[in-house]
Amino acid sequence: MIIINLDVMMAKRKISLNELSQKVGITVANLSILKNNKAKAIRFSTLDSICRVLDCTPSDIIEYVKDE
Repeated sequence: MIIINLDVMMAKRKISLNELSQKVGITVANLSILKNNKAKAIRFSTLDSICRVLDCTPSDIIEYVKDE
């Protein structure tokens, strides 16, 4: 199972969903879907922008956990 830890990185960087949305250039609704682990996919360009804005790596945002 893939877990998205976007909310954790946003809290560490003290950035709101609205602010991240503006800086990354995607809608708040789409970021919210990603943040709440509802997304089926993410574009590398979107991941790149998020990592640039949050000053992190993809592994800070995306985590793999084995299913039980």
